[in-house]
Amino acid sequence: MKLRLHPQTLRKLKRFRSIRRGYWSFVGLGIALVVSFFGEIIVNDKALTVRYNGEYSFPAFGDLYPFAWFMETEILTGEDFGLMQDKDGQTYDYAVNFLELQRIWEDDKDSENFVMMPMIPHGPYGNDFASGVEKLSSPDAASEHYLGTDKEGRDILARLFYGFRIVMLFALAFTLMVFLLGSFFGCIMGYFGGTLDMLGLRLVEIWANVPFLYMVMIMVAVIPDLSGSFSQEEVIVIRAIILLLIMAAFSWTGLTYYVRASTYKEKAREYVAAARVMGAGSGRILFVHVLPNVISTIVTFLPFTVATAIASVTALDFLNFGLPEGTPSWGQQMRVGQEFIREKPWIISSAVASIFIVLTMVTFIGEAVREAFDPKKFSTYE
Repeated sequence: MKLRLHPQTLRKLKRFRSIRRGYWSFVGLGIALVVSFFGEIIVNDKALTVRYNGEYSFPAFGDLYPFAWFMETEILTGEDFGLMQDKDGQTYDYAVNFLELQRIWEDDKDSENFVMMPMIPHGPYGNDFASGVEKLSSPDAASEHYLGTDKEGRDILARLFYGFRIVMLFALAFTLMVFLLGSFFGCIMGYFGGTLDMLGLRLVEIWANVPFLYMVMIMVAVIPDLSGSFSQEEVIVIRAIILLLIMAAFSWTGLTYYVRASTYKEKAREYVAAARVMGAGSGRILFVHVLPNVISTIVTFLPFTVATAIASVTALDFLNFGLPEGTPSWGQQMRVGQEFIREKPWIISSAVASIFIVLTMVTFIGEAVREAFDPKKFSTYE
């Protein structure tokens, strides 16, 4: 089935593409987001491929979705690769350090075993103490810690990489929820009007004046500690969903006013009267005929809502009211960097640079979308 777009939509898309700054920012940010989905095979302390005694294993792919859904994830220990004791003489019955394993096999010239590591062989949670890398180490290409390590010995570049994926997915989910809630209530209020509109408007005004930051602080404080029942990754996902619901619940009201006003104008159009004459019900008129025309006027808010979500979740993480401690997030990276801003300025500067670049690109996209979808240039009733 071939997708056919309205000629007017094609003109808008052509106009968007002609705005180079916004278009290439959209392409660059989209590529970066797609690449981040394959982060487990690009930035990871687990090996891509391990050959041991003629048998192959692929540890990193066990963390990569959708492979993780059907690949059984098991903890590979040093004993699984013939290392009975670690360098301290202790039984090597815990998770193997693949970088250490790689060095051991490379030093053994007669060994046919090998380890293939990802492009950046460090994860967002582990440290590299076994290689002699210390906490708060400086950027070093030899150890492949290109932005150094934080106060826990974790690789900064790896945490920034995974932080980008977390913040972008969070921002996109937040934007979707805000637009769904704002469009639904705005359309209902604007289309039916009367007492429903008056009561709805009063409720929206009251809800909009509830102090958002205080509510987040209160709700985050009452969330129980889930670390004993779930893994670290599962705790991050659960806390992210809770934070997303809280933020979306207090952020949709602003969009409602614009949707309501647009719906008021749209329901007075002739095509709505024609639809009623033809027997269309209120639901069909509202969601099939009115809503598409309303969305065309509010789509320009989309990129700026994404930017707001990125800034908000980063600020909450910085204040320690966002995602759980240890999450690879830009806000937590800034908080760590603030402690060592004089001695280790690259920690906070790398996080600030990441936020600046992404927000700048989102802003360029927003300007291009606003210019391309400007209703003054492209009327839906020509």
